[in-house]
Amino acid sequence: MKGIAASNGIAIAKVFKFEQPVLTITRKEGKPEEEIAKLRSAIEVSIQEIETIKEKATGKLKDEELAIFDAHLAVANDPEFFSQVEDKINSENVNAEYAVEEVANMFIGIFESMDDEYMRARAADIKDVTFRIKAHICGERLADLSTISEEVVIVAEDLTPSDTAQLDKKYTTGFATEMGGRTSHSAIMARSLEIPAIVGVKELMTSVEHGQMMILDAINGEIVLDPTDAQIAEYTEKKNAFLEEKKQLMELKDLPSITADGVHVELAGNIGNPSNMEGVIKNGGDGVGLYRTEFLYMDASELPSEEDQFEAYKAVLATDPTKRVVIRTLDIGGDKKLPYLTIPPEMNPFLGYRAIRLCLDRKDIFRTQLRALIRASKFGRLGIMFPMIATLQEFRNAKAMFEEEKANLIKEGYEVGEKIELGMMVEIPAAAVLADQFAKEADFFSIGTNDLIQYSMAADRMSEAVSYLYQPYNPSILRLVKMTIDGAHKEGKWCGMCGEMAGDLKAIPLLLGLGLDEFSMSATSILAARKLVRSLKKSEMEELANKAIACSTMEEVLELVDAAVEKK
Repeated sequence: MKGIAASNGIAIAKVFKFEQPVLTITRKEGKPEEEIAKLRSAIEVSIQEIETIKEKATGKLKDEELAIFDAHLAVANDPEFFSQVEDKINSENVNAEYAVEEVANMFIGIFESMDDEYMRARAADIKDVTFRIKAHICGERLADLSTISEEVVIVAEDLTPSDTAQLDKKYTTGFATEMGGRTSHSAIMARSLEIPAIVGVKELMTSVEHGQMMILDAINGEIVLDPTDAQIAEYTEKKNAFLEEKKQLMELKDLPSITADGVHVELAGNIGNPSNMEGVIKNGGDGVGLYRTEFLYMDASELPSEEDQFEAYKAVLATDPTKRVVIRTLDIGGDKKLPYLTIPPEMNPFLGYRAIRLCLDRKDIFRTQLRALIRASKFGRLGIMFPMIATLQEFRNAKAMFEEEKANLIKEGYEVGEKIELGMMVEIPAAAVLADQFAKEADFFSIGTNDLIQYSMAADRMSEAVSYLYQPYNPSILRLVKMTIDGAHKEGKWCGMCGEMAGDLKAIPLLLGLGLDEFSMSATSILAARKLVRSLKKSEMEELANKAIACSTMEEVLELVDAAVEKK
């Protein structure tokens, strides 16, 4: 059986089949006072349970994961959500569990239809909390993972944050689920707890039995049921080799990111909130190459104030004032919506009113963020990056607003950082082609390959039907990357990359050869990237990159990379 390897490792143990009660919810007539009383009682019990689970998880999980329970408490305490449930009970004389399900499904549908994975994860929060509330209304008992007392691999349709927080690492050697992707809550928590996990395994629950022996290969995303003695011996060896390699990677934590022929590059981390800094530090990151500020807005019920933003940016910058932190200004729109910000519907939102385009139009929002960033700049090395820049005028307009707010703050008596770098994301082909001109005015570039690839290939990266066109190694993409890097270097500026490609072990040799200065990736990818960088010679990778951009197809490029890295 195959799935998505969400948290690396290998587990060999018996299956613990985890199943929650099936709630059969039908519409019934009810007395509004009685149904609302049941609803409120169920909410109260659910809140107490979530608080208890959070308390038990404290110490086991990072602040970032514990914050998930704050999100759950926010759902359980949300007056807007439950006023809609009460309205439904009152206006339609229906039973409480039916009203909860109807309102929850409406919100879940809204969030699940969004392309942004972070926003889809909000749907999981609503499902988790409202399932708990419905179970209590129906008088059903929820299954409890904290009672496991022997080594097992947990198999489930899905694991909610509440479930995952109850896992005991002593007995949970791994887990597999039918639902989920690499960025689902269960996957994030598995990586935090360092438990091997595979998600998205089709027909998993109908294929396994409780107590059945299983090998979970969460390196390759494979499951072996009823393994032979020979297979158990083979995977035990692989497991030991994996643990040894992991130990060796940690020895690279404090070593410089330097090639075998002495060229230094920066290996930075991508983060979404201040608590993510822990992972960057733990994995020896050289700084932050992308701080996605939109999560500050997504986690709020209204536009975050200047003060709230200032505190968040300051927290990251002050963690290590010697390391550069690149903070991207608000990148909302497209698939990322804010419930409190009305964006007119568009035929193609990915090509529409979003990112810098929205900010230059909604100057009030943009100026508040710029002020918070400038105020935080005195606490570290700040780089501010504008997303979705298509024309030089857009960059100039954004820079002019920055300069105005900086002058205003100095006039108001605020201290600001001596040197704030102002850069831009290169994710639109037009900007890559004109990089030599942009570099005259920008302090740095950061290439956003996720969008650059989909715009260059005219292929929505969320569409399975055209997923074959998501080709980071296509010579046309490599040429755009080269244009961008060369344009920056021509003006003595540095060029980074913060898309998925930057942490891809197959892409790193090519990017090194093309002259990329900074690679920004998920924190857990940094040490493996450092190991690879330290084994490569920049001069040899330059030859490889020159051959690659002369190729005709992605397949030819990959053959070249495989041959070059195999020699190492």
